[in-house]
Parts: sequence; structure tokens; C-alpha cells
Amino acid sequence: MLIVNELTENAAHEDPGHPERPERVGAVAAGIGSLHLGGDVVNVAPYRATRTELVRVHDGTYLDELGAYCYAGGGDLDEDTYATYDSWAIAQFAAGAGLAVVNEMTHRGEGVGFVAVRPPGHHAQRDRAMGFCLLNNVAVSAAALADRGERVLIVDWDVHHGNGTQSMFWNDPRVLYVSTHQWPLFPGTGVAQEVGGLDAVNRTINIPVPPGSTGDTLVRALDEVAAPVIDEFDPTWVLVSAGYDAHRADPMGDLLLTSGDFARLARRVREVVPAPGRLALFLEGGYNLEALRTSVAATLGTLLDAPFDAAPPSSGGAGEDVATRVREQRRVALELARAARTSGEDA
Repeated sequence: MLIVNELTENAAHEDPGHPERPERVGAVAAGIGSLHLGGDVVNVAPYRATRTELVRVHDGTYLDELGAYCYAGGGDLDEDTYATYDSWAIAQFAAGAGLAVVNEMTHRGEGVGFVAVRPPGHHAQRDRAMGFCLLNNVAVSAAALADRGERVLIVDWDVHHGNGTQSMFWNDPRVLYVSTHQWPLFPGTGVAQEVGGLDAVNRTINIPVPPGSTGDTLVRALDEVAAPVIDEFDPTWVLVSAGYDAHRADPMGDLLLTSGDFARLARRVREVVPAPGRLALFLEGGYNLEALRTSVAATLGTLLDAPFDAAPPSSGGAGEDVATRVREQRRVALELARAARTSGEDA
């Protein structure tokens, strides 16, 4: 069963010529439609996330300023990120869509959730918009789950590092953040040595890979670097920042993944889901519409055991030593972090 928010392109949030455009949601809808799920799709109406739900991860002053900026007509928030008059309301509904899907899954105790909203969220920080993102949709839902006593794993396979998500949970032991991303690339964060704050050592796992890397590199690094930590963390919920701009056809990055690779990543994620109804994916990047369509279909087809067409997974390429290199860099960083924590406790 697929539990998905009611899909709307939200054309009132648009800057002509910008890659983050309304047609992206249409591509997602086409990908879901190609699976022919019929009555196995549950559409959930989003609601406007409340201030209480948003301030778990966002600064209240930022929320006020963003709303006021939009209602004054909007404009460019930075060189990459725009807002229109309607963007504040649309962003609130995008954050609320994730909460609505998670609540429906909790009520049913079954299904896979997919939150197909725009604008995306994983670059939005506590006090600023960034990288096309206004509110951090996955973080809002993760914080709500953590406040309910859940241990939340966030897997971020977008081509860009989710700097906003990482910073929000940097010192929060209730959330484990795992990111695979191209390096170097915007936003310039996400090195392997970033392992979490003193109260959350080893709750951040970054797997930066070089341009030209293939799906083999990502899967091997997840298996060798992330899997042991995930097993120890023992999550009760899994959320995915499902960006599809690591696809080889996407204009935003230089990785070589295919739709078949996203099926492989989905299989890895499915292996760590603790129980039915505990996996929700949140749309992040993905700007080539055909690549987005086929990759969403491959992801959800894998998770729902539905037939789908996909290109063969990629192999070879750059980054053959990524897993070994990241393991060593993390080992040194973890030793330093644990020593600093012990020193602080003894002071």
C-alpha cells in the first residue's frame, strides 16, 4: 500500500526558468501511475503545519520573517532560492503533508509513505532558506516522531548534502542522519569527519563521493560504513530524503546513477525498516523530468513489489576507494569526538 499526499504542482510557487518547477510533481505522479497500483494507493490531504510543529526545528523569528517577506510580494531570498506571495502557505502545507502522511501510516500500521511536495526541504536551516528550500519538510516530521519517543533514521541520497537536516539534528541522539552525496558540490558541507555533536557522537554519517561515481560506490559505502551504525542505533522509523538529482541525466550533479540504482538503494533501505508502516520518503531534488519519473517508479516499485521498468544499475566509475577512505576518516574523527566528550564530562 502506498500512502501519498494529494499531489498538486503548486504553480503559485514558481520562478520562470528555475529548475525547481511545478512540473516536477507531475513527473512524480506519472511515475506512480506507471506502477498501476489501483486501490493500493491512499491519498492523504495535507494540512498547514502549525507553528508548534515548525518551531521544533525552525527559529520562530525566521518563520515570521519568511511569512512577512512572502506577503510583501516575495523575491529572491538568495542566488538560488526564491519565494512568491503564496510560497509561505505552500511551504507550510508541504511540511504538513509529511506530518499527515506519517500520521496516516501510524494510524494504519502499514504501507509505504511518499511525500511528493515542493519546495523541497533538506537545505533549509533553522534560521534561513537555502538551496531552493524554505522549510525542512523531513526534519519537521523527524522531530515530531522523535518527540513521540521514536528513534528516527534519516537516509539522504540526494546528490547534494542535506546541510539543513544535519545541522538540526547535529546534537540530537534520537536521530541518525546518513547522507550520500557528491563532493565537492553545493553546499560545501558533508565531509566524512562530521560525525555529530558531543551529545550525539556517531549520529551523523557522511559519505562524500567524487564526480563520476556510480551506484556501486554508494551501495558499497552504505553497506560497509553506515549499516553497522544503523544496526546499533536500531531505528523505529526510517525517513528518506529522496533526491533524484544523482541520476546521470540530471543537470545538477555529476554522478552516474540510473533508475536501477535507485531501486538498489530502496532495497537497502527496506532491509532496515523495523516494521510495516514505518518508512516514508520525502521528495528532494530531481530536475530532469524523465529521470525523475523513472527513478520514482523504480524506488516505489521496489518497496511495494510492483512491476516497473528501469535501466540497469551502474557500476565501475570513480570512487572505488570511498568506503575505505570514509571509514578511516570517521575512525579518527570519532576518536577525537569521544575524547572531547570524556574530557568535558571530567571537567
